Amino acid sequence: LRATWWLVQYSLGFADLEAAVRSAIRSIAGDLEADMRRRVHAWYASDVKHLYRPRAKAQVQHHQAEGHKVVLLTSASNYVSEVVAEELGLDAFLCNRFEVDAAGAYTGEPLGTLCYGAGKLTLAQEYLQSAGAEISECWFYTDSMADIAMMEAVGHPVAVNPDPRLGRVARARGWAVEDWGV
Repeated sequence: LRATWWLVQYSLGFADLEAAVRSAIRSIAGDLEADMRRRVHAWYASDVKHLYRPRAKAQVQHHQAEGHKVVLLTSASNYVSEVVAEELGLDAFLCNRFEVDAAGAYTGEPLGTLCYGAGKLTLAQEYLQSAGAEISECWFYTDSMADIAMMEAVGHPVAVNPDPRLGRVARARGWAVEDWGV
């Protein structure tokens, strides 16, 4: 119910989703990381794996054929990201990570920069600097207005099946808008 409430607020442009992400991370304090990884992998296999938009895998393969590094930049956790990266054969993933204590339990704090909004841009810039690449040479695909900082920074912003707010901004700025199917 809490997640639904945040999503309704987000769709209306009122939500502070960074606060929601921090709250979600706090809510797992004390849980064991091994249990989370096991649950997320099972959930991915049963409920998520079949949900890729039809053109998503083809676009990844196109970039790989062009010799581009393909990196997942997501607000999802490292547990989801690692399975997606493996499934699609990605070069790397940048995502939200959670601090774990010596006993293997979550502390309720994020590990490093939160991969959301401006933090997503920070993580991307750090990765690109270590890879010797320029952000102006990069493509970035998203459906969310929450990623506007990344869209403004990259050389090739692409709104894919965008939420209504991002769709309006993308069209106004002349960014590519694509439909990858349902």
